[in-house]
Amino acid sequence: MEAPELIRLNLSSPLEYARAPLVPFSGEFPVGGETGEFLFCFELDREQAARIDPDPGAFPGELVFAGKRGGSPGEPASAGKVLLPEGLYAFCQKRRELDRDECVAMAAELQKDGLWERLPLGNRLYIRCLFEDGSPVTQFFRPCF
Repeated sequence: MEAPELIRLNLSSPLEYARAPLVPFSGEFPVGGETGEFLFCFELDREQAARIDPDPGAFPGELVFAGKRGGSPGEPASAGKVLLPEGLYAFCQKRRELDRDECVAMAAELQKDGLWERLPLGNRLYIRCLFEDGSPVTQFFRPCF
């Protein structure tokens, strides 16, 4: 897989999602115009999150929450909201849906590039899946402090 381009992204407003009982990488919810947009938040192992040569087995980490927005008009409301908070992020994306192995590779590469650029990365990894400009997009966010 081609290495992603690392971008420093300043997210000026939080992105809000309805908390949802989603299972990441299950293939149960393809991204598309009718299915909406998904956000998964993972907590990375502290030791692995600070390594320039992280163990791919440590990614994506433990699921903290999942959220969804958009979708069908009659879809039931979920309990609570979750956020991709505003702030500075190391960011990269691929303009297609990625499977688990591809997400692990992208997350590890984002970490390597971020640390190489001397960005102080946080332990959270956010993966956002959406449909944009006629195609699925998978985005990766790591907070920078």
